[in-house]
Amino acid sequence: MKPRVGVVGEILVKYHPEANNNIINVLEREGAEVIVPDMLNFFLYCAYDDIFDYQYLSGKKRQELSGRMMINYLEKQRSEMISCLDESARFSAPQSIYHMAKSARKILSLGHHTGEGWFLTAEMVELIESEVPNIVCVQPFACLPNHVTGKAMIKELRRNYPQANIVAVDYDPGASEVNQLNRIKLMLTVAFKNLQSAQGDGSLDNTLSASELNMQLS
Repeated sequence: MKPRVGVVGEILVKYHPEANNNIINVLEREGAEVIVPDMLNFFLYCAYDDIFDYQYLSGKKRQELSGRMMINYLEKQRSEMISCLDESARFSAPQSIYHMAKSARKILSLGHHTGEGWFLTAEMVELIESEVPNIVCVQPFACLPNHVTGKAMIKELRRNYPQANIVAVDYDPGASEVNQLNRIKLMLTVAFKNLQSAQGDGSLDNTLSASELNMQLS
């Protein structure tokens, strides 16, 4: 059995292998099963922001209506896929953007709209609730929005989900690839230890992700 590792972060770095030094291949070579959330949810997040703007900021009613229409349209387009995934024993269907927003609201304000905004945190919550507690949060070096809604949320996510094993990795042409690999391998060390603990006594050793990883990455 392999530890499941989710990859989230800034949209280009998350999906483009040249931008993330082929992180999927790296994780798979190390023995992990990689989970990458689909791209459509990002556009659903953008549409949901129009709803939030109308309800809490200075958005107009027509923006809210267009946001809801866009969400309904996109969800309808993938409804057949979701039905098939719901029936699968190996795969899980993506959560609705409304559910993701509700889950993220207990971690941070949904008013974070810059870049991936609150959606980045919501993706990590979705992965953890889908039994993917191991997460790599990738971001361009010094990307402020991602540092706020990604890296800065790790402590609060661990407080709400003690089993969370999350590491943030910066990618930049001048960054050390060795440092990136070391951080990823430390996260995987914890992931494998937790997996062995779960197979041995049926429960996760939650202290590993909270103490060992913090100490080794500090």
